[in-house]
Amino acid sequence: MTIKEFKIKLLSLKNRLFYLSLSMLNNRDDAEDTVQEVYIKIWEMQDKLDNIKNLEAFIMTVTRNLCLDKLKRKRDKFVTLNEDISKQAISNPHDIAEQKDLVNKAKQIMQQLPEQQRTIVHLRDVEGYNYDEIIEITGFDINYLRVNLSRGRKKIKETIIKLQHNETARSK
Repeated sequence: MTIKEFKIKLLSLKNRLFYLSLSMLNNRDDAEDTVQEVYIKIWEMQDKLDNIKNLEAFIMTVTRNLCLDKLKRKRDKFVTLNEDISKQAISNPHDIAEQKDLVNKAKQIMQQLPEQQRTIVHLRDVEGYNYDEIIEITGFDINYLRVNLSRGRKKIKETIIKLQHNETARSK
């Protein structure tokens, strides 16, 4: 792709890319930076662009993914399950140990969930994203999101109850 073709085909999309970035990042400077990063990334892969059927869809996807990466970096300050436990008013060391053990079990069970359920449960219950943000990140529709969140939570709950029941039966 030549510079002229690049300008004609892709630079005309800059406003659409900016508004997509702005809607996702809610920050004008971050949105402008993202658009610049997109054009740099696209320019660096100019040799491969001829193989792409829909350049506009591709560049919008690149923009979306860069925005999601920025959002994830901002969300690195998310509250972990362990931090939630330490903030609770549990003064008994035995209870604290039990709660930590329960959290570790929940994390292990979460890792065994199907990938999409695991992602949805993690985004909602661990990182604290709301439904709209999860939809933006994953591209799932609201019904699919709710069903898989419910199934994931139910599986975690059932497995923990089963494990606790087994532990109780062994200690008798």
